[in-house]
Amino acid sequence: MSSSVHPVDEKLPLGKVTTLGLQHVLVMYAGAVAVPLIVGRALNLAPEQVAHLISADLFVCGLVTLIQAMGATQWFGIKLPVMMGVTFASVAPMISMAQATGGQAGAGLIFGSVIGAGIVSLLIAPLISRMLRFFPPVVTGTIIAVIGISLMRVGINWIFGNPVGPTAPSMPNPEHLKWLADAQSAAGAPGSSLPPIPKGFAVVPTIPNPKYADLTGVAISGAVLATILLIARFAKGFLANVSVLAGIVVGGIITAAMGLMDFHKVTNAAWFDLVLPFEIATPVFDPVLILTMSLVMVVVMIESVGMFLALSDMTGKEVSQDDLTRGLRTDGLGTLLGGIFNTFPYTSFSQNVGLVAVTGVKSRWVCVAGGVILIVLGILPKMAALIESLPTVVLGGAGLVMFGMVAATGIRILSNVDFQKNRNNAMIVAVSIGVGMIPLVAPNFRQWMPHAIHPLIESGILLASLSAVLLNIFFNGTTSDTSAAVRAAAQADAH
Repeated sequence: MSSSVHPVDEKLPLGKVTTLGLQHVLVMYAGAVAVPLIVGRALNLAPEQVAHLISADLFVCGLVTLIQAMGATQWFGIKLPVMMGVTFASVAPMISMAQATGGQAGAGLIFGSVIGAGIVSLLIAPLISRMLRFFPPVVTGTIIAVIGISLMRVGINWIFGNPVGPTAPSMPNPEHLKWLADAQSAAGAPGSSLPPIPKGFAVVPTIPNPKYADLTGVAISGAVLATILLIARFAKGFLANVSVLAGIVVGGIITAAMGLMDFHKVTNAAWFDLVLPFEIATPVFDPVLILTMSLVMVVVMIESVGMFLALSDMTGKEVSQDDLTRGLRTDGLGTLLGGIFNTFPYTSFSQNVGLVAVTGVKSRWVCVAGGVILIVLGILPKMAALIESLPTVVLGGAGLVMFGMVAATGIRILSNVDFQKNRNNAMIVAVSIGVGMIPLVAPNFRQWMPHAIHPLIESGILLASLSAVLLNIFFNGTTSDTSAAVRAAAQADAH
């Protein structure tokens, strides 16, 4: 007597499952490596440490994907075709932490907050699976739109240069710096009657910095962006799905041909190396930062519920409340493992959910193959070193697309919201986006507020999330209908 196998559990031939798994990896690859590049450079870590962040990220992506797609004990894994990756929702809070405390000290605070948020996520997973009614499309769409808008400045700074530091728009006049140095030496000379230079005294930048908005770099970013747009317009199928990755490859070839890439780090990197816990920094546990990251994970896990329900519809495999809890618990476990291996919070990658719809391949074993490929990539340091060697102008052209698509996803989700019959929905979106823009437009607004709450109010994403949830409850109340969330999640192919 033969029993039929559900398409989700179907085991495909090795060659086919490997090819389809590689396609899943390529679709998510650009987004997966972007986060360690952003955070590592925001922390001002050494290039070797940034390369290690990339390796560790890919390794944990693969490990958590295996747990989610295969299942592990009765507690973890939804056993659907899910690829796991670092969520962009966590980037803005981590950049704020990095700007407040850089280097390995800042890295320790980030990893401590990730571990703490992972533990919290493990504990609250059963509750989150029942909280979908608080996060209808008007809330999740607004939050994701604000995430994309907040991240856009990162891509723009990759193209032109950071607003502060060596690539700032203006620089101090060298003559003024020389005068200040001479005055400092004279004040410190024996018998000098000149008072010492006041602490914190500095020369104001007054002349244009030639390193800012260099036309060569802008042209390279433009070439990357043009490549992505041309492939998206004229290519079909698989190539169209990896247009961002193809654009980055073209940008890398252009910069290598121009002699702008330094390959000595790639040469010096080992061919093979294990990813071990706590290699970059020892975690430091700050309660406020853990709370901040935990709030981010609540939003991420709510989005995961929508993704899981959308996948259930696509694959025809019903998921129970216990299944949702196992899937969310795996988000928490992945985040905990991320902090231990010195990476970041993890969630299901929605562009891969979209790929399931595009290809019609429902087998979870395809994602298992993708997880194995990610683990292999994670233990190849030369690959990570090559990615780290890319000039930021290459990533800038791709960043406009990647981060802009996050904002566009939020807009697409909001397209399912009824704004005609319920005008209060427009009020929720308008006020929440405005509140989310406060840290971007007026980053010093918090200077007279208690320092302890700064991590909670310096993230526009968290402010927008709280505003959207509370205003939705105020205007619309709550509903147990999850169909709208499922439709929204099915559209969200670029989170």
